[in-house]
Amino acid sequence: SLLVNAAGQPRKEKVKLPSSLQGRKPNSILNKKIEDPVEGKVNTSSLATTRQHLSGFYLIPPRVTFGVLKEGCTYAATVILKNVGVNFSRFRVKQPPPHTGLRVMYTPGPVAAGLQVELEIEIFAMVFGGEDTGGLEEVSHDIEILTETETLLLPVRANILC
Repeated sequence: SLLVNAAGQPRKEKVKLPSSLQGRKPNSILNKKIEDPVEGKVNTSSLATTRQHLSGFYLIPPRVTFGVLKEGCTYAATVILKNVGVNFSRFRVKQPPPHTGLRVMYTPGPVAAGLQVELEIEIFAMVFGGEDTGGLEEVSHDIEILTETETLLLPVRANILC
């Protein structure tokens, strides 16, 4: 119950439900989807109430933090893009601008329901600008992943040691 804790006593504060249970995903922008008359529809009673959950992708992990990086070196991290819908879906990645030092490598194409693809996030640690930042320069960028139903934002953060 949400009214009592594990010991059976009344809760002092409200329980915060995760965004996945609230029916929305963090860091995503809903696209205005044009209805495709050829797209296969699933009309079973078990799926009738959850229309908004029938398509889409989840990012695992939802953000990438590289930490402190040495200038002049290249670092990489892998992010999984999982199709949690019931139909195959397509996606594409909007590459970050070159001055960020970021690059996303992936294999384009459709992703079947329940399957996943790996996105390799690569960063070349370089200091942009000549101002004195106290030895650390912060790189912060949101990578845009455009899907058929929404635009996912993958925050990438790093500190470059000058």
